[in-house]
Amino acid sequence: MPQFEFTAADAKGEQLTGSVDAPNEAEAISQLRTQGYYPLQVVEAGKGTLAPQKKKAAKKKAKPSKKGTAPKGKATTGGRIKPKVLMIFTRQLATLIDSGLPLLRGLTVLGKQEPSPVLRGTLGALADSVQSGSTFSEALAQHPKIFNKLYVNMVKAGELGGVLEVVLLRLAEYQEKAAKLKNKIVSAMVYPVIVMFIAVAILIFLMLVIVPKFEAMFAEMEGTELPMISKVVFGTSQFFLSASVGIIPNVVWFILAAVGIGIGFSAWGKTKGGRNAIDKLKLKAPIFGDIQRKSAVARFSRTLGTLVTSGVPILQALNITRDTAGNVVISKAIEEVHTAVKEGESIVSPLQASGVFPGMVISMVDVGEETGQLPEMLLKVADVYDDEVDNAVTALTSILEPIMIVILALVVGSVVFALFLPLIKVIQEVGQ
Repeated sequence: MPQFEFTAADAKGEQLTGSVDAPNEAEAISQLRTQGYYPLQVVEAGKGTLAPQKKKAAKKKAKPSKKGTAPKGKATTGGRIKPKVLMIFTRQLATLIDSGLPLLRGLTVLGKQEPSPVLRGTLGALADSVQSGSTFSEALAQHPKIFNKLYVNMVKAGELGGVLEVVLLRLAEYQEKAAKLKNKIVSAMVYPVIVMFIAVAILIFLMLVIVPKFEAMFAEMEGTELPMISKVVFGTSQFFLSASVGIIPNVVWFILAAVGIGIGFSAWGKTKGGRNAIDKLKLKAPIFGDIQRKSAVARFSRTLGTLVTSGVPILQALNITRDTAGNVVISKAIEEVHTAVKEGESIVSPLQASGVFPGMVISMVDVGEETGQLPEMLLKVADVYDDEVDNAVTALTSILEPIMIVILALVVGSVVFALFLPLIKVIQEVGQ
């Protein structure tokens, strides 16, 4: 039976050479794949020689950019991708590894079919790093714009525990639920903003286009006494149309001032004091504060529970949770928890002292610590508060819809009433 010499890579990317007995090259490749190796070169003994590994690695590096990916655009690295794209990649990689495909092969397969040029280039870089001997978590850490600390540390825990595919599935589920929660919050915020924008746009159009025509018409009717509401509307329209500096109307300065205030507020929010004040306001706001608090608690519980369940040490998990909390107030509370746990104390006391977390969360965490089921309890808390956020958003949307419609009707109706009230009065006088 012929003998075939080969160069192959294992699941960690380490290369090895050897020989196998097989009737043909295809059977030799099949044997290597059955043993969990990814064949790089297979040559029949006496009929060729294996190329140097460095040259072969260079070929492998260049191949994805020449075959199958050129029509999709040039692959790039160093950019950002959408959370949904990362979520799909994570679930696909977990499925491939769970099916028995080596990690290096899985990265290569996903890289060839990935439509996003940034992720495609990143997958090529990951494959090169793994093939050169780096662990998967080390390779991921080289791309912090795409893979955050939570992602890298969970993968590292999965590698150490030999359950990489399980951890990747948990990551995908975490990303799906986090995205679902974020979309709920955004949907609650977007509706009133859109309605207010429409109301302001209609009001500006009436003031700049319609009201001046009615004002000119009433000016021609000498002796017509205008109601107070009409005088206010006409005066506001004149103010917006009048030029305060040169030929630039007041409405332009008003818009520029509003934009400037928005930019200034955004810049202030990026400072330490501004961010702290804004995050406190988010949690204490009368309508949206409850939703913000519940979503922050759900995010904290799910992140910490997912990390601890995946085998990440509790102190390291708390650090990652603090960095990904998304709210300064919550981050400070987690920092207190980290300090307490580091000194050998319980998690419950600093959580209760923070005044941020509801009593039910503290009670469930306390029970989880006593029974040794803290990760499971945290994930249950996350599920409960996800449902509460969903219900709160649904209720808020159902309340906001009629309120915003009434506000829009009052704004537009007041202007229309101010325009037609003098006209009705004139018609009545003519009739008499």
